[in-house]
Amino acid sequence: MRALICLAVGAALGFAQSQPVVIQTGTVLDGKGAVLKNVRIVIEGTKIARVEPGGSGPATYDLRHVTVMPGWIDTHDHIGWHFNRENRADMTKETPAEFALNSAGNAYATLMAGFTTIQSLGALTDRDLRDLIGRGILPGPRILTSLAPLNENSGTPEQIRALVRERVRQGADAIKLFATKSIRDGGAQTMTDAQIQAACGEATALGKRSVVHAHASGGAKAAVLAGCTSVEHGSMLDNETLDLMVQHGTFLDPNVSTTHNYLEHKKEYLGIGNYTEEGFAEMEKALPIRLETLHRALARHVKIVFGTDATAGAHGRNAEEFIYRVHDGGQSPMEALVSANARAAEALRLSDSVGSIAPGMQADLIAIDGDPLKDITAVRRVVFVMKAGKVYRNVH
Repeated sequence: MRALICLAVGAALGFAQSQPVVIQTGTVLDGKGAVLKNVRIVIEGTKIARVEPGGSGPATYDLRHVTVMPGWIDTHDHIGWHFNRENRADMTKETPAEFALNSAGNAYATLMAGFTTIQSLGALTDRDLRDLIGRGILPGPRILTSLAPLNENSGTPEQIRALVRERVRQGADAIKLFATKSIRDGGAQTMTDAQIQAACGEATALGKRSVVHAHASGGAKAAVLAGCTSVEHGSMLDNETLDLMVQHGTFLDPNVSTTHNYLEHKKEYLGIGNYTEEGFAEMEKALPIRLETLHRALARHVKIVFGTDATAGAHGRNAEEFIYRVHDGGQSPMEALVSANARAAEALRLSDSVGSIAPGMQADLIAIDGDPLKDITAVRRVVFVMKAGKVYRNVH
């Protein structure tokens, strides 16, 4: 009898869980630039089944008094970076367990901040975190990763092609390369044109995207001509390079908030690697140049995506990028939001699954308290987070 009761209860629970989830909304930003009013979003399993006119029927979640949109996408993150137990950005002396737990904490904070998909660029350890989240073992955003990056010391063009093939065998979702120095060191080109061509060419041949760290036109121009997918940072690009990006459909990921994060946490970084007084002075000097470059890129209609270059101090605060983009960078609120939805999904080649609200898309939905089109700081007030049909946050 007990077994029969357990079976009956289990069947009832299974039936309940298989029922559609209905979200009643007041205002929806669809991720592509449209505003919808008073619609019901019907979710079956992990996907959106229908978006229909609002009615008076029962709803699983009533989100009529907040703004609903697709989960945000951060195309440039460093999910493992964190401050150590001495509150310093130095992870070299941590145990593997400390590093892994801090990385998991970053992932959770990022998800709670409304980011349901990220691309983490630059560490082999990203793979295990990606896979654990993908299996549902840990809560966090959907992760794509480049694993370890390539640079000017990665070898000859042929050796670089071999390394790209190795990264793909290791499970990389994209190939990351450093074509220039850090902004703290002036941003000059480091990889040769031939090395860049080898890396991006091999990635393309294997069906993978290639993302290129490039602050100045030297490096960035070579990346565009080599068919690389995106230029990361692009702090000091000239008009010729921006025009080439438009012609080739190259994405630009400006990462405005990263400079602010470093300046806000100077004491946690100072003295580690090239985080010197001179390096911080270079970052501060380059900030207005970065903003001026962004203004010119917007005027030329470069395909701009949303990435934060989130390192220690920025995880869970990724949405600050929206505010800097709008208040300082000249981007409209809607453009900024679309850059983190449909445009980011396009850059990651995920347009058929995330980045917009429509039937067949993954049920990645967030809600914020306020109207970000009128007050972009509303992005700080995330009150609802759903990823693949599962609710992780509901505090409205």
